[in-house]
Amino acid sequence: MDIDLPDVLAEVTAQFARYEEALVSNDVTVLDQLFHEDARTLRYGIAENLYGYTEVTAFRAARSPAGLMRRTARTLITTYGRDAAVASTLFYRDSAPGKVGRQMQTWVRFVGGWRIVAAHVSIIDEPKSLTTGF
Repeated sequence: MDIDLPDVLAEVTAQFARYEEALVSNDVTVLDQLFHEDARTLRYGIAENLYGYTEVTAFRAARSPAGLMRRTARTLITTYGRDAAVASTLFYRDSAPGKVGRQMQTWVRFVGGWRIVAAHVSIIDEPKSLTTGF
């Protein structure tokens, strides 16, 4: 299997950037477009477990647009073949000092383009030191 083919990595990176821009600007239309429209799509959030595209879009529609700005760090996108990818990032909000958010998304290429099929968001106390195994 080919990992991180340059053209595929560029495509997913562009979609990840599109997602991030839509998130901080509360562009619900784009956010909804980027999730796969399927009952098996899921998003585990900070305070919610969303099963299916309908629950994900309902959450987005009801979410307050206040306080969405954030900065990301240590973003890692890895592609597997031409049709699958995982995107991971840390995020920080000025409204939550001492905390670090973690976000992971599984992306799959469908006929209509790249879509998120699974996502997980969590927040923890910021570790004293950050280390990686790679």
